[in-house]
Amino acid sequence: MFISDFAIKRPLLTVVSMLALVVFGLFALFRLKTDEFPDVQPPIVATTIIYPGASPDQVEREILEPIEEAIQGIQGVDFVQGEARDGYASIITWFVFEKDLQTAQQDIRDAISLKRQDLPQEMEEPILKKLSDTDRPVMSITLSSDVLSPPKLTRLAEPGITRELRSLAGVADVAVRGAVKRELTVEMRPQALLANGVSVAQVVQALQSQNLAAPVGRLEGTLQEKTIRLQGRLEEPQEFANLVVTTRNGIPIRLGQLATVRDGTEEPRTLALFNGKEAVGIDIKKTKESSTTDLSRRLNLRLEEVRKRLPAGVKLDVVRDAGVRVDRSVANVQETLLEGAALTVLVVFLFLNSWRSTVITGVALPISVLASFVAVWAFGFTLNTMSLLGLSLAIGILIDDAIVVRENIVRHVEMGKDHYTAAREGTDEIGLAVAATTFSIVAVFIPIAFIKGLSGQWFKPFALTIACSVLVSLFVSFSLDPMLSAYWADPHVPEDRKWFVTRALDRFNAWFNRLAQRYRLVIAWALDHRIYMVLLAVGSFAGALALPKFGLVGVGFVPEDDRSEFNIAIETPPGSNLDYTRLKAEEAARLVRAHPEVRYTYTTIGGASGAVDEATIFVKTTPKHERRLSVIQLAALLREEVKSVGGATVSVFSTDFGGGRKELQIQLSGSDWPELTAFAELVRQEVVATPGAVDVGLSMKGQKPELDVRLNRGLAGSLGVSVGAVAQSLRPAFAGIKTGDWVDPGGETREVRVRLDPEARRRGTDLEQMPLVLAAPGGTPTTVPLGQIATVRQVLGPAIINHLDRDKVIIIQGNTAGRAFGNVSDEITTRVARLPRPPGVTVSMGGQTKDQKEIFTNIFAALGVAVMLMYLILVVQFGSFLDPLAILVSLPLSLIGVMLALMVTGKTINIMSMIGVILLAGIVAKNAILLVDFAKWAREKQGMPLREALIEAGSIRLRPILMTTFALIAGMIPVALGSGEGSQFRSPLGVAVIGGTITSTVLTLIVIPTFYEIMDEWRSWFARKTGMRVAQETGEHRVPPGFQPAAAGD
Repeated sequence: MFISDFAIKRPLLTVVSMLALVVFGLFALFRLKTDEFPDVQPPIVATTIIYPGASPDQVEREILEPIEEAIQGIQGVDFVQGEARDGYASIITWFVFEKDLQTAQQDIRDAISLKRQDLPQEMEEPILKKLSDTDRPVMSITLSSDVLSPPKLTRLAEPGITRELRSLAGVADVAVRGAVKRELTVEMRPQALLANGVSVAQVVQALQSQNLAAPVGRLEGTLQEKTIRLQGRLEEPQEFANLVVTTRNGIPIRLGQLATVRDGTEEPRTLALFNGKEAVGIDIKKTKESSTTDLSRRLNLRLEEVRKRLPAGVKLDVVRDAGVRVDRSVANVQETLLEGAALTVLVVFLFLNSWRSTVITGVALPISVLASFVAVWAFGFTLNTMSLLGLSLAIGILIDDAIVVRENIVRHVEMGKDHYTAAREGTDEIGLAVAATTFSIVAVFIPIAFIKGLSGQWFKPFALTIACSVLVSLFVSFSLDPMLSAYWADPHVPEDRKWFVTRALDRFNAWFNRLAQRYRLVIAWALDHRIYMVLLAVGSFAGALALPKFGLVGVGFVPEDDRSEFNIAIETPPGSNLDYTRLKAEEAARLVRAHPEVRYTYTTIGGASGAVDEATIFVKTTPKHERRLSVIQLAALLREEVKSVGGATVSVFSTDFGGGRKELQIQLSGSDWPELTAFAELVRQEVVATPGAVDVGLSMKGQKPELDVRLNRGLAGSLGVSVGAVAQSLRPAFAGIKTGDWVDPGGETREVRVRLDPEARRRGTDLEQMPLVLAAPGGTPTTVPLGQIATVRQVLGPAIINHLDRDKVIIIQGNTAGRAFGNVSDEITTRVARLPRPPGVTVSMGGQTKDQKEIFTNIFAALGVAVMLMYLILVVQFGSFLDPLAILVSLPLSLIGVMLALMVTGKTINIMSMIGVILLAGIVAKNAILLVDFAKWAREKQGMPLREALIEAGSIRLRPILMTTFALIAGMIPVALGSGEGSQFRSPLGVAVIGGTITSTVLTLIVIPTFYEIMDEWRSWFARKTGMRVAQETGEHRVPPGFQPAAAGD
């Protein structure tokens, strides 16, 4: 083989090439960004539109419906989800994965612009944002104090600290939670307005026109010019009170007569609590290009500097740091990788009984792993759990090629050849077989890398990392291994001078040789009882399928992981204010903090949308090794305890994989709203009755109290009052309006906001007393209360209105606990299907049920393509269309082991255990290749009868088969038993691989010879029937002189 011949003739160049791979690998490693998971950009654009003071009905009719109609016509839209709430609309647009998100965002912006003239003028400009994992804060901090007031804390946080944090490279956004901003508030008194005949609109106009500074031109002299600026800004609060709003009978009516001017704070719509104490929270988000761990490190260094400058009595706490979690998770994977490598090399030494052979074989590991980082860097991946997990899984495979080559070289040495000749001829002889088996493994993972959609992007780093590392190991095995074997051979050591470990291993190998001879009897018995072997194979496959069918193995989706943190969501009844939600959230948080394994809680209410009836409690627990309960167990325990919080709905999320969404989502859509709501209640009851379903609720949240104002159009028209005029008076009065800003003596710029006095905005009668200005025939305006020309009624309206592709939809949501997600989802699907469905109502499963179906379907499709590619590679290797079928029979034999291992350990069939099944597809076939390859060689080269060749193949190949099996199991043990950060996420994969490897190895050793003999008889029968020679029919090649079978691990 050219590569091995060249490497042996140029040893220094070979060494330099390996060193170059190591250097380039280290260079790439230090340039890689570190994140917890792959950098995946979902094809989602979120649009938020603020419409102050509007009810959900109004938001739906005036905002949601026209904008959804515009968006639906954009090319590449997959589906659109809309939501209307008090004062704002939220639209989530999912595009096909191939759609460029920058283009998609611009398309949405253009579509809204075309509709802008049909939308309310009071609507604020839409906010468009591409959703991604970077939307989650990389760090959250809080400022709290027993000395400073909330407004002063807010001023300290913003713009002071936030400006400093924004200046750091890699910071995308800094958001403040629980801020209490100072503002100049003009609180109008309705009775004073009514008594003086002044409207709200007049107050607003006076403030807007009399509190401003504007450039009005310039004076140009002969050699100089001067700018003219009209300085009309008010400088003191008292000046606002003296401002003239209008005149009545020549007498000025001043603002102080109509309203109270307060130098105070805005009405809070957001709140942050750290351990129950009011605080100001700061969420820091990273850019897509930055590294989580690097940014976290730099943020912590900057925060140390900030702490030194804080006033006395102010405390800064880091409540959430993704960098620390990522560091721990990645370090745990690296530790798992090293442990797996050490165990694998130990297995090699156990069987080869030579430290030089172990070094020559084991050197492939570090070189292949380091060189793989070059590929990770070149592909633009990050150093994350999935790419490192790929290397962890490859540990047991990377050394296989080196074992094969080294064993064959040693065999040639034992034939009496010198080391130089043995290295060259031994590698040449085995080269094609080794390459074929390596390409078979690559063929398993390449289709995974090209899965479409989000799941493909998620698995791509994992699949390509394994494929690249295996290809590098093949190159190392063809170059460095033969070169070292040629120039660094094992010296002869007399028996009396052998190390005691060597003598012990000699005895082990002698025992193993006797075991191999006994195994010949097992194969002979199996060949004499072929029907039993067929039944055993079919029965094991059927048993593997039956275990999940009968519920002995659960079906999940994403393994739950213990990150020493979880979230609790609080929903108070529609119409609840901030104080009520705070009361209920803190009641739940106190129950949580009472548990000794909880370190602290961080509660946030409201936000950019101003939804004050929702709160989130972030719970940080003690480290995993200090706890008696896992996070999943602790979350389940606290779920029961917080149920005692009355007047609120509490949901517990033990994992944040869904981004705050509940796992279970049943979507009901239809045009008849009363019929849809009635059916939704029936579905909700079925979900509640399903074992394992918890935190069940409806997306619509019930009815919310509203005040309905209906004008007496005849009377209003006769008085010259229009609906628009009433709206212009009511909106500033109750929703408030910004009329400008004011720079206080300290230089702080604050908003000037006008609204009614809080005491005049508490009761429905206050609304009836709202004064309206009427134009009188004589020219003198008069005022009347709203109640004289309109009827004010309290009604109930929807708190939330959801849309799916422009249709109204109700979503029944829930989480799972104590039972596998897939089993709960399947039972709910069955229960809902039995319900009598009203005409026009459609039912679809969303949430993780939809995600699970998509990902599992893609994995199965990729696995099918991988098996076809493997078959084609084996056809080329064996020169036969039939022989590879005997090898592929080994693939299902691993499933029974996978299922039994998952059942015994209590794991589920999820995306990680599915990855284990994919890995097994590439590994399991190697054992069958070893048997079939040697049997073919023995028949064609030595003229053995088929049965004798199969028995001989089993005896000779038992050692390499068990050697590669033990090496793989050793590499997987740290993955299966890991206890560090992120270990529970990876554990199902290791368990599946170990279980599948054990059963597939045992069954392969007795089943594959049987199936090969059966297929050979079928081939002979076909040849006799058709009168054709077997070689012609099957396309088998004639064995060239000097052909030798594949050796260990092939």
